[in-house]
Amino acid sequence: MLIKSFFTNSIGTLVSRIFGFIRDMLSASILGANIYSDIFFVAFKFPNLFRRIFAEGAFTQSFIPSFIKSPRKALFTYTIFSRFLLFLIIFSLIVTIFSEFFAKMIAFGFDDETVALSAPFVAINFYYLPLIFCVTLFGSLLQYKHHFAVTAFSTALLNIGMITALLLFQNYDRKTIVYALSYGVLVGGLLQVIAHLLALKRDRFFKFLALGFKYRHKKDAALEESRKSFNLSFWHSVIGNSTPQIVSFVDTTLASFLVTGSISYLYYGNRIFQLPLALFAIALTTGLFPRMTRLLKADKEEEAFNLLSQGFWLLAFLLTTSTLGGFMLSDEIVWLLFEHGSFSKQDTANTGFVLGMYMIGLIPFGLSKLFSLWLYARMRQKEAAIIAMYALAANLIFSFSLIKPMGAAGLALAGSLSAFILLFFTLRSFGLAKFFAILYSKKTLILVALLLVEWGILRYAKELIHAYI
Repeated sequence: MLIKSFFTNSIGTLVSRIFGFIRDMLSASILGANIYSDIFFVAFKFPNLFRRIFAEGAFTQSFIPSFIKSPRKALFTYTIFSRFLLFLIIFSLIVTIFSEFFAKMIAFGFDDETVALSAPFVAINFYYLPLIFCVTLFGSLLQYKHHFAVTAFSTALLNIGMITALLLFQNYDRKTIVYALSYGVLVGGLLQVIAHLLALKRDRFFKFLALGFKYRHKKDAALEESRKSFNLSFWHSVIGNSTPQIVSFVDTTLASFLVTGSISYLYYGNRIFQLPLALFAIALTTGLFPRMTRLLKADKEEEAFNLLSQGFWLLAFLLTTSTLGGFMLSDEIVWLLFEHGSFSKQDTANTGFVLGMYMIGLIPFGLSKLFSLWLYARMRQKEAAIIAMYALAANLIFSFSLIKPMGAAGLALAGSLSAFILLFFTLRSFGLAKFFAILYSKKTLILVALLLVEWGILRYAKELIHAYI
């Protein structure tokens, strides 16, 4: 079951990321790294921040344990869905009305003219958030039934919407292209909702949702207890899961004070960094969480621990080899993917430096996601939130220390260093003795030997690449 769900999520994520890299290559070629690309990435940053908080952690990790525990599952689901959706629609309208304020909040270093130029794009892109909330809740219901494929593969629809916009409007002026990209985001989000609705219909969830609507006015003490439990755990989970996203948000704000193109360097570097993180860590933890929650709820702690141990070794081999490869070949990867059209050789060097600094944090970020599952399945969201605050505070200190000597790359390194803080405190809460019990294995020696072999191969590959370019 673990391997099956992992590969389903991983392959789906890979398909989505392939389309994502096609999108980014087209963006780099058509827009380049300049004020217009910075404006779009700022506009997309706000809804993307909330998307990652919702879709890659907080909502699902609070909803599934509360859903399993709730005796009124249909009514509980309808209550959560209706209230969250209404709030997000109102929030989106507020962002539309005060779009210049929110644009300034994201990119504080932009001058007034650039903020005014960014404002309408911030408003348009934010309407992606209510759509992705629907996708996340529908996906959580499917995960409960151990159906992961639709959610994993449907993310590609967002990228397809943006790719289509780029291809249709590539010969227009850059402002028009940014408008097209923004509306492409909304089209992609709508397609994701439709895909999940079709999956829910296939699995006969429509009757389930209709039942919740039918009894929506019914007052029930058990329902209220489930709802309050969810609300409390959700907001703690938001804090606990949002550290990488808040770090990215802070990076964008600080990078707006640096030279033009810095926001784009961070964006492109982070996009590459996110590939192994999503392909391995997020794919594995998404498949692992519902099963681990069921086991711990049934007091089968030993089975849950063994499941986590299997996940650790799978993730350890994948993340360590990815880290070494990404760090050693950072410039070459950026050159291969992005150095076309308006993306210059200097842009490649700057982005490659940023990517190398991001890759340092891949292992701690990935393992933190894995071991935090134990806390969330145990309904220890508050503890995870406090740990995240430690990491966030560390990141701010590192960011302000490194931004001057290293520029955008310093911001990337600050995020990676804070990931080690996050991992340490997560492991301490999980239990350091239990972690070392997992680590005490012949697999550790095999992993070290594998990394030495990979290092030798990558050195040779790097020399070979430079001999032919």
